Amino acid sequence: MAHSHQDTSHATGAVTRDPVCGMTVDPDAGKPSLTHEGHVYHFCCDGCRTKFQADPEAYRTAKDVVCGMTVERATAAHMSKHAGEKFYFCSSGCQTKFDAAPEDYMGDRPAPEPMPEGTMYTCPMDPEIVQDHPGDCPICGMALEPMTPTLDSGPHPEFVDFKRRLWLTAPLALAVFVLEMGAHMGLPFADWIGHRAFGWVQFALATPVVWLCRIFFKRAWNSLKNRSPNMWTLIGIGTGAAYLFSIVSLLAPGLLPAQMADGMGMTPVYFEATAVILVLVLLGQVMELAARERTGDAIRALMDLAPKTARRVAGDTEEDVPLDALKAGDILRVRPGDSVPVDGVVTEGRSSVDESMITGEPVPVEKVAGETVTGGTLNKTGSFLMEAQVVGEGTTLNRIVQMVASAQRSRAPIQAVADRVAGYFVPAVVAAALLAFVAWWAFGPSPALSYAFVAAVSVLIIACPCALGLATPMSIMVATGRGANAGVLIRDAEALERFAKVDVLIVDKTGTLTEGKPTLTDVDPVDMDASSFLTLVAALERGSEHPLAEAIVSGAETRGAARKDSTDFDAVTGKGVTGTVEGHRVALGNEALMADLSVDISGLSDRAAALRAEGKTAMFVAVDGQPAGLIAVADRIKETTPQAIRALHDAGLRIIMATGDAEATARAVARDLQIDEVHAGVSPEDKHALVKRLKDEGLSVAMAGDGVNDAPALAEADVGIAMGTGADVAVESAGVTLVKGDLTGILRARRLAEATMRNIRQNLFFAFIYNSAGVPIAAGILYPFLGILLSPIFAAAAMSLSSVSVIGNALRLRAQKL
Repeated sequence: MAHSHQDTSHATGAVTRDPVCGMTVDPDAGKPSLTHEGHVYHFCCDGCRTKFQADPEAYRTAKDVVCGMTVERATAAHMSKHAGEKFYFCSSGCQTKFDAAPEDYMGDRPAPEPMPEGTMYTCPMDPEIVQDHPGDCPICGMALEPMTPTLDSGPHPEFVDFKRRLWLTAPLALAVFVLEMGAHMGLPFADWIGHRAFGWVQFALATPVVWLCRIFFKRAWNSLKNRSPNMWTLIGIGTGAAYLFSIVSLLAPGLLPAQMADGMGMTPVYFEATAVILVLVLLGQVMELAARERTGDAIRALMDLAPKTARRVAGDTEEDVPLDALKAGDILRVRPGDSVPVDGVVTEGRSSVDESMITGEPVPVEKVAGETVTGGTLNKTGSFLMEAQVVGEGTTLNRIVQMVASAQRSRAPIQAVADRVAGYFVPAVVAAALLAFVAWWAFGPSPALSYAFVAAVSVLIIACPCALGLATPMSIMVATGRGANAGVLIRDAEALERFAKVDVLIVDKTGTLTEGKPTLTDVDPVDMDASSFLTLVAALERGSEHPLAEAIVSGAETRGAARKDSTDFDAVTGKGVTGTVEGHRVALGNEALMADLSVDISGLSDRAAALRAEGKTAMFVAVDGQPAGLIAVADRIKETTPQAIRALHDAGLRIIMATGDAEATARAVARDLQIDEVHAGVSPEDKHALVKRLKDEGLSVAMAGDGVNDAPALAEADVGIAMGTGADVAVESAGVTLVKGDLTGILRARRLAEATMRNIRQNLFFAFIYNSAGVPIAAGILYPFLGILLSPIFAAAAMSLSSVSVIGNALRLRAQKL
């Protein structure tokens, strides 16, 4: 069953959403937008804007399925995803009701489709475990996950289940904790209701917590059964011992030494320790599962690029068919605004196709008969027929999905350090408890059995791994908050662990080193003043929808050129544009267009070559059949990039650029920035292969990028770094996201990673040192010399002290200088 996934990241304050896909969009980030009926809508990409333009009413509003109110999708603060569908809500109350029981509000919607036949399942902690059906990991006991989620699959069922359990258990644990601590706060609950009744009240509150967290005991049992002791073993033994000891104390206090009884003849119970520990562990699990959810979201974002159907042409008839019904050789029609369904070749027609998914470059590519098109790319203006050549899992998009899924499965969470230590620590603790029990039973004073039981229980309680469970999550929680304040978003602990060891940084060009959109850079007229020249060029380009034309028109307006219009406009595919402006025949384009018009541009060739060597796109302009000058546009380098590159070099990093852009442009940018190595004209597979090759050489690799084309390399890298101004799938595939798209954030992230890893190691030290030092004391090593036998209540206090130490140390990260 698929479950709902809530989005409340902007639940407080103003929210701007893409009304098509539901993503939150920064209005100032330069994303596509349009005005409809007086309202400005912002979009994550041109594809969503095109879909909105085709049918605005389908995306403007949505019905709150809980209360029936109409909600504006573009400003809805509350949204959930369930079974591949988005639901918008008027308030957090309606969203909470829906998330608790989504099926109650689904109406007649079809049930989510089961996982496809052949789906394999693996363990997120032990990726070597692979099987063809759902279940639990035989090593750690965690629920197995699909190796590649489907587009319709909802959040991980265990994530939703654990959240519900947390909501139910947290109030109970808090209640039993307050009751137990009341005497220390001037609230003697035990005196008010009676000590015997007080114990039964704690039992009644703690027992549902134990029952709802029984999966932890199942994992502990599996760890023992499979001879793989880990953190779950400690949790199961420690909390189980505390709970069973408390039951014995409540039901048969006579079995315990008389010295343990208070003035009322009551022996202590530790129901509050059991409940609080289990809830803290449950909270840590929810945090970890929430981070893993984003792995599936990244892959689903990739899969969503492909359309659900394709328009197949057979003779004089056309029909929409599912993608899985297509075969190689089918003729398909692709209309304006549609995504290309599969890989193939254009057979008829012409169009402009946005291939930024593959190349990362913002400029659409002109397509005519005989040229290849890639599934998932976006058709912009024209309509064309294509022959399907590669369908199913062999398409470029599906290969990218598989690469991302494979790279993201290869995880080694930092918590594995604690598990490895626990592999030795658990047997040692159990052995110490048994040894203490036997020693007291054999040599202790009367009643020996009671003393033996108390000593064994004290050992197990003081060794209970509450601090161990908090050591990593607390540091990560504080570090991610500190990073967010510095514009650095961290996805998981693994990213921080690996980032501290990185020695090679691979960067994309477009949107990472540069601003990601072309701007007018050079205006070089011949025998004409610059303003008049720019007026003619801008008047001609106003008839074009090409991004380079937008850059020229925008640049002309910025420079104050007069606004004029053209007539007889004509776009010559792959060459340029022509038209008439105030009686003058004007042409703008490349050498091929000038040759077609018999315009001699030999006097401008050297200057054009110089502009191209600087990484700019140079275009020739002719007026009335005579060369009139050159105009150039370029994707400008961000102002912060040069300083950031120098600082990264100073930090000892080797910088490599990998871009889908042309060789000349890439090398011009690399030369200006003094980048160590350049790879131009690379595909997503090439970037992925580059990262893998460097890793095979033993290097630790970080990859920074912002496009869909960067997703496989981001996922394969030891650390993926996404620019927050880029594609959602790049952000989802990366371990680190720079919110403002500022490359200097990489340095801040590196410092944060190093500080966090130091903090986690310190926490693990605190978590174990208290237990290691306390175990012999709890076992009674001081009794022969000082007559001291540690009571379980002091064992619990020591255990709590280790937790306080871990929390206090983690909070120091809030003051970390970045």
